[in-house]
Parts: sequence; C-alpha cells; structure tokens
Amino acid sequence: MAKKPKLSHRQKRQVAANRQKRLSGKQQSSPDLSALLAGRVIGRFGKQADVQDTEGNVVRCHIRRTIKSVVCGDEVLFARSEVPDENIGGVIEIVQDRRTVLTRPDFYDGVKPIAANIDQIIVVSSVKPELSLNIIDRYLVACEDTDIKPLLVLNKVELLSDDERETVSASLAIYQELGYELLLTSCKSGEGIAELHERLRDKTSVFVGQSGVGKSSIINQVLPDADELVGEISENSGLGTHTTTAAKLLSIPSGGELIDSPGVREFALWHLPQERITWGFVEFRDYLGGCKFRDCKHLNDPGCIIRQAVEEGKINQQRYDNYHRIIAAMAEQRPAYANRLISNPDEP
Repeated sequence: MAKKPKLSHRQKRQVAANRQKRLSGKQQSSPDLSALLAGRVIGRFGKQADVQDTEGNVVRCHIRRTIKSVVCGDEVLFARSEVPDENIGGVIEIVQDRRTVLTRPDFYDGVKPIAANIDQIIVVSSVKPELSLNIIDRYLVACEDTDIKPLLVLNKVELLSDDERETVSASLAIYQELGYELLLTSCKSGEGIAELHERLRDKTSVFVGQSGVGKSSIINQVLPDADELVGEISENSGLGTHTTTAAKLLSIPSGGELIDSPGVREFALWHLPQERITWGFVEFRDYLGGCKFRDCKHLNDPGCIIRQAVEEGKINQQRYDNYHRIIAAMAEQRPAYANRLISNPDEP
C-alpha cells in the first residue's frame, strides 16, 4: 500500500485554500486528504495526465482547474476517484515544488512549461550535414538559463576521416575547456553508446537537437523497446495505444528516465532579455559589470572589457561571434508583445 505523503506548509495552505473555495461554492468536489497519494506525471495531454504511483501503477487523472500547469516529470499528489469510469481513475490535487523546469516561448501564448524535474539535457549534434557551433551555443544558453546540466553529444562520427575527426575535435575542445562534458557517438559502430548509458544512469534526461542529427537512433539505442513501453503505458491507463500523448516519461532499462516531448527537442531564446543570453556564455561572467557603460552591447562600445578579452585571446572568437549572432537572431524572431513578457516574466 502506498504511503500517505507528508504535506509541506505550502501544500497545507494550498489544500486549505481549496477547501475554502469549496465551502464558498466556488469549487464543487472535496478531496479526501487522507487518500492523497504521491505520484509522478509520465504523460500529459489536454486536460488529463497519466500519473504513476509509488507502486508503479499508472492512473489517468483529471487536473484540478485551480492548478496552473501540469507537465511531464511533475511530482504530484492525487486522489483516486471514488467511482472511477473506464478511463479516468483519479484527480491531481497538488503539484509539488519543481526542482527544475524547462520552458519554451510560444509565439501566441507566451512562455510555457514543458517538462519538470530534469537532471540533464543531452544536446545532440552531428557531423553531417554540417556541424554548427552556433546551434550548440544556443542550446547551451538555454541550459544555463534553466540551470540544468548539459551533456554534448556529437553523433555519426563514423562518417569522419581521421583528419576530419582531428579537425572537429579541435573545434569542440573549447567546450571541454569551459567545463562541458562531450561524448562522440556512433549508432552504427557503437562508439560512445556504453558511455552514454552511464551518463544517463539514475538521472532524468531529455534529448534536444535539430532534425537529422540522429536523436531517434540514439534513443532507440537507449530504449530499444520504446514503442512497446509507450503502448504499455497507454494500455495500463485504460485508453489503449491509439491515444497520443504530447509528452512521455520512460524508464531506461540500464537505469534513469527519459522524457520524450516535441516541445523540448528544440529551443527558442527570443523570450530572454539580452542580459540572460550574456549570462549563458559562462566565460563572460568574470567580466560582467566591468565595462565602461552599464548598457554596453559588448560589440563596438568603448571600454568593453569582454571585447578586450576576445582581442587578448582570453575569450574564444568563435563563441563571441556566435553570441552576437544569437542576439541579432532573437531580436528578429521576437514578436511585438514579447517585450512585455521580458519586463514581467511572472505575468501569465
């Protein structure tokens, strides 16, 4: 039998507030607090979510209207339905505090959470059709902004000649010098796959990267029965395999978990103010606040110590150039209303 969760002071206040709303007629049903169970959201779609309890059972739940958001990876407290129908077996009452949360900007709806309680982001690139350090830098900015550790993976290395491999390794050395982990992988030769399994062990991870870099091939190496696992989750929740969830949390046989969601595969950065993008370049941080002008753009401004560090070889020129490419691209992609979001990040 699952243990009754111990509520924090914040959660007790939330439950009390919900009770007060029910007493005032603003909320119709009253959950039995003694029946609340701990679980984790392993699938989310529409107004419902699949929750896995501490015993491994999957329950399809409604979500209380008072809950602002529920995403894959959320740790929740839910109540089983007293009279469950053939599909719905419970109601999510409380979303526990998130350790980390991935968000993405939506062109029409603002910034939206898409996954929670992530331990690491696997940034997948490929040597073909072309390795782009600019794209890697974009992903790293997003990882730094969310404070989630990245792991860089360069895939399809079997396509490189010895000379090409040496050149690519030299280009990527800057990331290792900055403290980022790097793995070279090949799904054909098996290179790096065992090491990747070890990096995934006992962690909740997401894979991101552009189309064509081999994310699906790598995921198939990590989760050879992924399609069957998704089918089992749907079957256990009572709706069968025809139901498509927007996001899924799957257990990796060798240990760890993987969140697979279209929303986390690529990042946009236009919702971030320039200061956050600058902060996302870790080698800039020692120089921040030292420029002559507070509104320094770190380009041709007089007294810019970041540009001076580039000229002195203390900051990599390619990374510096990519920083300004990102700034320019974000300004072009940002919709008109986004300035309000940047000024008021907590605004719904």
